[in-house]
Amino acid sequence: MTDHLKLECANGVARLLIDRADKRNAMTQAMWEALPGLVADAMADPAVRMLHVSSAHPAMFCAGADIGEFASSSGDPDWRKRNQAAIRATQIALARAPKPTLAIVDGDAVGGGCGIAMACDLRIASPRARLGITPAKLGLVYPLHDTRLLVELVGPAQARRLLYSAQLIDAAEALRIGLVQIVADDLAAAVAEFTAQVLAQSPASQRASKSIIQRIIEGAHDDDQGSTAGFDAAFQGADFTEGVAAFLQKRKPVFGA
Repeated sequence: MTDHLKLECANGVARLLIDRADKRNAMTQAMWEALPGLVADAMADPAVRMLHVSSAHPAMFCAGADIGEFASSSGDPDWRKRNQAAIRATQIALARAPKPTLAIVDGDAVGGGCGIAMACDLRIASPRARLGITPAKLGLVYPLHDTRLLVELVGPAQARRLLYSAQLIDAAEALRIGLVQIVADDLAAAVAEFTAQVLAQSPASQRASKSIIQRIIEGAHDDDQGSTAGFDAAFQGADFTEGVAAFLQKRKPVFGA
């Protein structure tokens, strides 16, 4: 475990905070190894509806891997194997988390830090955010899973541009190409508004939608027994009962967890 990652849960939201400001939140091996367990803890909490990933400090997100640690340890094949496995586990934990996830980017999200943001469902950024994926600066190769996340968001041509050039792009450019979904001068207000919108909707519907989207990303093209069963089962669910009752009674629905 590491002191540089914190998980706080309140009011239906789990907040995973990266807390290593003196190193611009650069991720050590211990941090990579700890992060998937914190995501799992958030997902297992029945009171949690949504996960936020952000810096514990303003004006930053995550500078990526700790290059000092990387330089001193990368000559060890066993360390490289553990490092690759830990980074992959982080990406998978976020990308496959069953509940909605949101990256809040207020500053630089570089390399593995950008990968953390991309593995979340959505990204809200402040105007001072900068994003980039920079293995070409170090002669490294970005993993296939992380590269796929990038291609899914911005398309092959923009992915090539970012990877070949290793440039950092500002929030406006990231919004234009689809790397982030919202840019807001008042970041806290935008996050609060979007979170309230998410929490007001059916969690059962959101979890099912996330699962279906993931299946489409992985190559599914049409309904099968599982997806049609899920569609049918929703009509028997508590959220459907509440949603229809609220509609007929002309009130806002009150969904459970």
